[in-house]
Amino acid sequence: MHDQNTFEELQAMIRAFVKERDWNQFHNPKDLSISLSLEAAEVLEHFQWKNYEEMERYAKSHKDEVGEELADVLYWVLLLANKLDVDLSSSFKAKMLKNIAKYPVEKAKGNHKKYTEHAE
Repeated sequence: MHDQNTFEELQAMIRAFVKERDWNQFHNPKDLSISLSLEAAEVLEHFQWKNYEEMERYAKSHKDEVGEELADVLYWVLLLANKLDVDLSSSFKAKMLKNIAKYPVEKAKGNHKKYTEHAE
């Protein structure tokens, strides 16, 4: 059984975590963005210097470690969203609608090109 936490529930967990430690005073959008970028780089580090087959094997054999790095990225995304008062559910849904418009199935299916490169 999987936890079905919403962004709001996860953000509330982080707010409580930060409040208990009195860390909000250290959090500003610039430093939170830097932390997010650094954690994303740690995800990349797991796959650096590996070819496709090595990446596939590594991803399976190190799933927990990669998952921890992805959780770190999500932590900083949620923390930054808290700081900026961003409703991630609404923002994500709005972004997906834009993506659907930019990448219609008839032009994008099986095609890795950026939407600006799709033939009209």
